[in-house]
Amino acid sequence: MSQGLLFEARGVSKFFGDFAANDEVSLPVQPGEKHALLGENGAGKSTLVKMIYGVMQPSTGSFFRNGKQVRIGSPAAARAMGIGMVLKHFSVFDALTVAETIALALPRVSMSRLAKQIKEVSERYGLSLDPARPVHTLSVGEKQRVEIIRCLLQSPKLLIMDEPTSVLTPQEAESLFETLDRLAADGCAILYISHKLAEVVRLCDRATILRH
Repeated sequence: MSQGLLFEARGVSKFFGDFAANDEVSLPVQPGEKHALLGENGAGKSTLVKMIYGVMQPSTGSFFRNGKQVRIGSPAAARAMGIGMVLKHFSVFDALTVAETIALALPRVSMSRLAKQIKEVSERYGLSLDPARPVHTLSVGEKQRVEIIRCLLQSPKLLIMDEPTSVLTPQEAESLFETLDRLAADGCAILYISHKLAEVVRLCDRATILRH
């Protein structure tokens, strides 16, 4: 068994009928590393991270957290293990404020306390955001910050980013990279899916490539 790993997928396969979306995939992730997950469209990247986040279940293979085998039965179970995920399509609500939107995914907490926590996290990681601001006034990059802060308030040790810059301007993308650098420096591992190799070179320490 690998030593010192935060998370490991070992021999993981996912079949849909006779079609193998993932076939014997192994993926080691170390604490605090920025790890790129690469491959052409259809290589199985999103399927793999959906299994890591508990949205899907593997057909075969195992996951390990800090060297212990785990079953990730749901996104709630993943979050309880310290696994967070920022999806391609944001789950935000235009009629609510930033704080109200974030509150929907968290245990019941007073809005004043939550607003304070949002400000603390946003300042620490360079995610400038006003908790009282209506979501419908936010840019796409700011809506992504809502998703990231919602994950960070649950203290993740592994944060999955699935093509996060596909809707961002270059300036917003660089701001995101600076945030991810700070998270990694604090010990949070980043699993980063991208088709943009310049981003991978800028951000990531290691890469795993899915092929065929």
